[in-house]
Amino acid sequence: MSDARTVDATLPVHGQGLIGTPWWGMLCVLATEGILFAYLIFSYAYLGSQHVGGWPPSGPPSLKLALPATVLLLGSSAVLEWGKQVARKGRLVASRIAVAITLLMGAGFAALELKEWHDKTFGIGQDAYSSIYYLLTGTHLTHVLLGLIALAALLLWGLAGKVHAGHEQHRALVTLYWHFVDAVWLFVFAAVYLSPRLT
Repeated sequence: MSDARTVDATLPVHGQGLIGTPWWGMLCVLATEGILFAYLIFSYAYLGSQHVGGWPPSGPPSLKLALPATVLLLGSSAVLEWGKQVARKGRLVASRIAVAITLLMGAGFAALELKEWHDKTFGIGQDAYSSIYYLLTGTHLTHVLLGLIALAALLLWGLAGKVHAGHEQHRALVTLYWHFVDAVWLFVFAAVYLSPRLT
């Protein structure tokens, strides 16, 4: 008589390796979030096309804070990617330093965005532009804050010895999310800050 086999022993219940179930789950999340931002950017463009007069009504927004914020965010992606690569070589201290630097750069981006909000002469409900401006940049800032939480968790787990050289999926998922946040910002930056200068 053959040994009894359970369903768990015959069917895969969890992906193995770097491209496992969490990886596919993250891709689904990013696809959904990408569609959200596509809708928001479309809404921004639609409101601009329907607006009588200049768009934005107060003229193109200043690049004084937005440009350094963009450099910080893009630079943070490069630092985090480097940290992921050195972790694969077993250089965990350098990887943790990279995560810490990314965390600081991301926090710098968030601080510059909040400073820009504070300096605006209009409130969220003043007109269509103010509403879509705060909704679009605020949705992105929320994603940045979620990324900062993920980075902080990765750093704390690393310092506590819970994330080792073999835990590539943890780093890969956080890095993938952070790259997504940075890539989305390029579209937001182009729509909000650059497109008014082209029309």
